[in-house]
Amino acid sequence: MEITGINQYHLRYEMSDPFRPAWKPGFEQTEHEVLLFELETDAGISGVTTASGFAGRMDYLELAEMFLVGEDPREVEKLVERMDPLNLWGPRPWHFEVALWDIKGKEAGKPIYELLGGSSDPIPAYASTGERQGVEDRLDYVRDRVDEGFEAVKLRCHGDDPTADLEVAREIRAEFPDLTLMMDANMGWSVPMVDVDSWSFRDALSVARELEDIGNVAWLEEPLDRRNYEGLARLRERTDVPIAGGEFNNGVHQFREFIKQGSLDVLQPDAVLATGISGGTKVAAMADTHGLEFAPHTWNDGLGFVANLHMLAATDASWCEYPIDPPGWTPEARDFLLNEPVVAEDGAVAPPDGPGLGVELDWDRIERLDIS
Repeated sequence: MEITGINQYHLRYEMSDPFRPAWKPGFEQTEHEVLLFELETDAGISGVTTASGFAGRMDYLELAEMFLVGEDPREVEKLVERMDPLNLWGPRPWHFEVALWDIKGKEAGKPIYELLGGSSDPIPAYASTGERQGVEDRLDYVRDRVDEGFEAVKLRCHGDDPTADLEVAREIRAEFPDLTLMMDANMGWSVPMVDVDSWSFRDALSVARELEDIGNVAWLEEPLDRRNYEGLARLRERTDVPIAGGEFNNGVHQFREFIKQGSLDVLQPDAVLATGISGGTKVAAMADTHGLEFAPHTWNDGLGFVANLHMLAATDASWCEYPIDPPGWTPEARDFLLNEPVVAEDGAVAPPDGPGLGVELDWDRIERLDIS
């Protein structure tokens, strides 16, 4: 089999309600913009992948063609190594690795997780918020999620003063004493043209100590820069709250460094952003060997979420992140390019069981939304 060409679609979806992401203070998102790629082969099988959040980078197609056209898509490890220069020139190679697995699964007539030795068992999910909200709005949100069967919720704590976010967590704990909470600081990476001061070690430790007092907190996520291995290790030593991170770290070797320096309790590679599906399973094996948790980041578009679901289903992951923060960020807005959104049931998510990624794209909508 040989890759014969790559099609690119630049999609812009108008959201029904605005979304105010915590990692971009003062910004109101009204569109979900995604780059969709379709890898065609001479066997009539196509694999798809997306680059959510990178839609302004229109050099993807030329670079992808340079490394992939004429190659056998089933040689995943070989092609990931061949695409390594993409890390220097532009897009990371992990987006395209997902499409290779999609082709491989479709040829075999099996879902990706099955090729990797996984199972279709539903994965316990936590409801992952994206906005910073006040106490009453967040309490209403948590009540809705608990009614839907979720047993864990992740809150946001991004900005110069986390006092209000910690108060939200305290009020939630008072009403829901058994609910597992996570807190995401989003300090591991910065957004261009967004001015937010990074936390100092003292800031991060202060928040961790507050979370210790709140109790039943599964982790504090990205309290320091993603490359501050030593600082994360120091923080981990001085708090009982587990420290998580890694969503934007690039490649398996950076997760090896987390483990070597004792930086994290919870490893969170994203199949699309950080390691690919194959690399993510390797990180999961390292986590298991060293007694650490594996709980990948999944905040992407629908295809990125599904790619991570297959990785989760093939590993011993502790949680599936389920991004949901209505009215702005809903399963319909997240998964707009799919025929049907991926829905959590009773606080758990099952991987799609069709061949490859196992989902059908809404090609009529894709053609309407394409602004290439």
